[in-house]
Amino acid sequence: MPIHPPTIAEALRYAQTRLAAASPTPQLDAAVLLSYVVARSRALLLAHSDRSLSAAQWQAFMDLVARRVNLEPIAYLVGEREFYGLPFFVDARVLVPRPETELLVERALAWITSQPAERPLVVVDLGTGSGCIAIALAYHAPRCRVYGLDLSPAALAVAERNVARHQLGERVTLLHSDGFAALPEAVDLVVSNPPYTLLDEIDEGVRRHEPHLALDGGPDGLAAYRELLPAAAKIVCQTQPGAVLLEIGAWQGEDVAALARSIFAAASVAVLPDLAGHDRVVEVLIGGRGA
Repeated sequence: MPIHPPTIAEALRYAQTRLAAASPTPQLDAAVLLSYVVARSRALLLAHSDRSLSAAQWQAFMDLVARRVNLEPIAYLVGEREFYGLPFFVDARVLVPRPETELLVERALAWITSQPAERPLVVVDLGTGSGCIAIALAYHAPRCRVYGLDLSPAALAVAERNVARHQLGERVTLLHSDGFAALPEAVDLVVSNPPYTLLDEIDEGVRRHEPHLALDGGPDGLAAYRELLPAAAKIVCQTQPGAVLLEIGAWQGEDVAALARSIFAAASVAVLPDLAGHDRVVEVLIGGRGA
């Protein structure tokens, strides 16, 4: 480790060496963290690699590298993650948004687009966390009113910050809720990325730093779906077509689909793969009576 504040090139080499055993992408991690500290793009870092850091920058960078060595997610360290083309503030109160969850938003937007243009739609995102799903839907589908529900007041504080950031307070309503209990009206579309992981099988960094309330799916990973699906059947509007879209683990497709079919007997139920070919979303399409 350099004794005095190093140049950018020296700082990056130091960080890459420290991160080699903790991250599969030590070079990228080092560049992202140093870019954040000096408030410059990675391209500018490379263009000015012989420039020395200040003492304060060097200390801040070493602190972030130490946290990353402890497997803390990069998104928590820099306070931001992009999701569906939008930036979101994140910290340890919420899960880091994952790229695979974008399929849930994609399918929700496809269903919204399939409905008559003049039909107003009400959407609920259960377990909203950072608000990324609810906000992405409200942003890309302006005709929707979206509820974001979460059991965690701490998570809702993060979501509130993101709603304000994207100026969507008129279309996204955040509610503290155990399940759908606080929902004030029937909805047309339910979306959720519920807890479905087995805590003893997930990545150590995720288990160490991300909120277990949003991760723990119980002994078989299906606990949340057993509660969510029958509850969803009670709050989806019965007079017009509706939908329930749920993110799932790659091993859960048939089990969650079977649960959905047992509750929505007349619905069309499909398991949809992500770009890697893994089961990722269970889609329940409900035909309304009198539609």
